[in-house]
Amino acid sequence: MQAARLHEYTEEMGEALSIDEIDRPSPTRSDHIVVEVEGAGWCQTDNHIIEGMWTDYVPQELPMTLGHENAGEVVEVGDEVSTVDVGDKVLCHPLMTCGQCRACRLGDDMHCENGEFPGLSTDGGFADYLLTSERAAVKLDDVSPVEIAPHADAGITAYHAAKKAVPHLFPGSHTVIIGVGGLGHIGLQAINAMSATTTIAVDLKDDALSLADRLGADHTINSGDEDVAETIEAITDGAGAEQVLDFVGADGTTALAPDIVAPGGDHHIIGYGGDIHEPSQALVNGEFSFVGNIVGKYTELQELVSLVESGEMHLETTQYGLGEINDVAESLEHGEIEGRAVIVP
Repeated sequence: MQAARLHEYTEEMGEALSIDEIDRPSPTRSDHIVVEVEGAGWCQTDNHIIEGMWTDYVPQELPMTLGHENAGEVVEVGDEVSTVDVGDKVLCHPLMTCGQCRACRLGDDMHCENGEFPGLSTDGGFADYLLTSERAAVKLDDVSPVEIAPHADAGITAYHAAKKAVPHLFPGSHTVIIGVGGLGHIGLQAINAMSATTTIAVDLKDDALSLADRLGADHTINSGDEDVAETIEAITDGAGAEQVLDFVGADGTTALAPDIVAPGGDHHIIGYGGDIHEPSQALVNGEFSFVGNIVGKYTELQELVSLVESGEMHLETTQYGLGEINDVAESLEHGEIEGRAVIVP
């Protein structure tokens, strides 16, 4: 089969991956399944993997097939698989979990002590076939695997953060969405679907802000033309936003927290790549928190699929062939892709 493989870490996205001919995977455990990939979302994390940013956090053995937002049809199952059958269409949670460690038994399966992450620690889905596990598969009924693939990571990550924010929101509260890109436009919809808060979308690009407006943002701010902190202060009558969902995670966006978060509120870090440089007194004075987010639980992916199938979530996607994969990597590096790119092997 064909697969897009990373052979060495590089910052040159235009030639980062090679299309190699490798063996099709087969189940080696009784809970394994093989999925014929119909759609695999490209994520900013893929760019970071190519750059080697994850080597301090996850063991990686190169060459490796990237791709962790995967959906398709089950074509082979292990001997003890009982929840999916050959022929089922599935969306794959990005983590293969053991179900036996303490985190899994507490339902916090994203922190499984024995987890494997296709596309990050094992071969992923930028290929004709993907090896994953029964516990990762969410069956699909009325939605195309190609259309829903990016929800496996982008969607669940945005939903996970929104779900943590929602209990602190109420009618009259304010929520800031920083970055209305591939994740942010999902997060905006999740917040709107689950709360009565007033939403404020912040982005540098007018196209992204137009998308935010179409998706129901109550206010939009172009951070290239306006002072973000002053504008949010005016919108919130000086109170600040109870929750901020930062889908950028750059130095400049995390630095906004002391000026835009309401006392006792949260600044959720979802995008990453920058740093947090705040004096401890700023957190003490504002009594606000920085909150980290990574992907989400299997059950949250089920919930997200339900929202998608009920028409509550719209996903902006563009499809590309496997041979165009380096063009996608380079375009995303330059901020030229709106919504999510989906690789169709």
